[in-house]
Amino acid sequence: MIQELSQDNLAEVIAENDTVLVQYSATWCGNCRIMKPKFKKLASENENAVFLMVDAEKFSESRKLATVDNLPTFAAFKGGEFAKQVQTNKFDVLKELVEEVV
Repeated sequence: MIQELSQDNLAEVIAENDTVLVQYSATWCGNCRIMKPKFKKLASENENAVFLMVDAEKFSESRKLATVDNLPTFAAFKGGEFAKQVQTNKFDVLKELVEEVV
């Protein structure tokens, strides 16, 4: 299941959970909309991790936790620390990231 961040508190969520995967997106981003169902599919297959959607334009503090200079950006956090990120619109690349950290 994917949660949508409703406030700029990603750092708290990362601190409270061992494995967090984030899709940084924006409402205007077509590739973000294309990747969202794929991100949801991976979330349903990996229940031992938290999957979050973060609006990169609304939540600047959360955005700073990864290097978000292109959308969509997918970031993985493990044990409270930034682990890895990819900027992609390809399912295989995203799946590889998830498999690496979950």
